[in-house]
Parts: sequence; C-alpha cells; structure tokens
Amino acid sequence: MKSTCSIFGMFWAVLLILVLGGKAVAGGNEPLTVASITVQTTAFLQKFVNKEGKVSYEALQHSPELLDALLSNIADFDVTKAEAADQYAFYLNAYNILVIGEVVKNYPLTSVQDMPGFFNRVRMRVGREMLTLDQIETDKLRKIYDDPRLHFALVCGTNSCPRLSRTAYVGKDLFAQLNNQARFALLDPSYVQVDDAKKVVRLPEIFQWYESDFRASGNSGVMYVNQFRKNNRIPTWYTVEYYPYNWSLNDQKHPDSATMASK
Repeated sequence: MKSTCSIFGMFWAVLLILVLGGKAVAGGNEPLTVASITVQTTAFLQKFVNKEGKVSYEALQHSPELLDALLSNIADFDVTKAEAADQYAFYLNAYNILVIGEVVKNYPLTSVQDMPGFFNRVRMRVGREMLTLDQIETDKLRKIYDDPRLHFALVCGTNSCPRLSRTAYVGKDLFAQLNNQARFALLDPSYVQVDDAKKVVRLPEIFQWYESDFRASGNSGVMYVNQFRKNNRIPTWYTVEYYPYNWSLNDQKHPDSATMASK
C-alpha cells in the first residue's frame, strides 16, 4: 500500500511540473491558462485533501512545494482575459487554496480564529490584485453572480464549512458542480439536522448570515434546502433553528474535531 501511495504521489508531482502553466517547462515564457491552473488545482486537492474534505496541513507544511507553485500561479493569472464562467470558477478555487495557504503559513493552530484579521485584513495576491478573503467572497463572487450555491463551495478551513471538493471548479461544468456541491451538503444529516420527533430542523448559521442571498434566489430557509432534497423534503411547517458555527480546523490530524460542535 505504501509503495502504491508513493507511486501515486510521484505521478501527481510529475504531472504538476508539466502543467504549471509552462513555467517549469518553458522557463516562464508560456502564459498561464485556465486549463493549466485547473489541472494543477485538482492534482493538489487529490494529494492533500481526503474524501471527508479534511486537509493534511501538517504534510503541506513539511512539503510546501506544490502549494507554493499553485499560489504563485493564482497570484499571477490574468483573470480579466478569462470567460465569465471561468472567472467564477477561478475565484472559487482561489479562495479555497488561499485559505489553505494561510493556515499552512500559521500552522499548527486549532482554528482560523487564531489568526487575527484572517478574513478581513490579511491581503493576498490573487489574479494580479491584492485582496482579502472577504473581498474575494463579496466583490468577486456574491455581488457579481448572485448565486447562493457558492456558499457550499467556499471552504474557510472550518468543520462547519461544507466538505471541501477534491476536484477544481471548471467554468464549463460549473452549474452541475455547484448543484452537486449544494446537494451533498444539504443532504448531509450533520449539516442539515432534522428532528422529526420534535418537528424541528436545525440549519447552519450561514442561512442567517447570508439570508438576503438565499431570499434573492426566490427561496430561503427550508424552501431553499428542499430544492436539493427532492426525495427527502423537510416539512415547511417545521420550526427552524440555527446551530452554532464550529470554528475548529478541518485538519486531517485531528479527525475527532470533525464532529459538529452542536452534536
């Protein structure tokens, strides 16, 4: 098993060298492309994120080369030349990778809250601009695309976030990818907690924090959730409660922390 994992790791490493946007192969003369960054991002996620969406921060801190190369390409990519759907996908991917990069830089820690200003003061280079995570989420995504599904795709390094996808978002597949991501989260009994005996449904606090986003889509609360639960709808008369956010780090090293704080 060990040798198989080693071979798999070597395969991705070689693939990454070949697709770093031409930097390693052509000495930086070839421009970065959407396709090269997409392949690079998926390879990175496959290597360092497990099926539960937990990140191997410790492994990344010891071997940061692939992360550093990806962060460099995210910083230098000319996003203005990409199609609208590719820009949407780029910023979703960039947000998730930048979160991982900042956590690794400050690791070990138990929560992103251990990093003051993590969301609203720390500026990072992305698409040739210096932006905070909040600016990426609000200015590059929420204000432009008016799509609440993005809240199930952005992963801010906590155990209350939806599962981190191990596949990069791609412009041409984005509609289906976002639907699948939302469906997976909203069918997860630890994410949407239904108590039929008490006729209560407990939703994550993002439904409170971003209520205007969900309402603008035409549905909010349970009605929004039910769009993705066709065979397992929640009665709309159930009482809605919001469980507290679990800010513990989505770290492979501490699997027990994956349990929701409210459970």
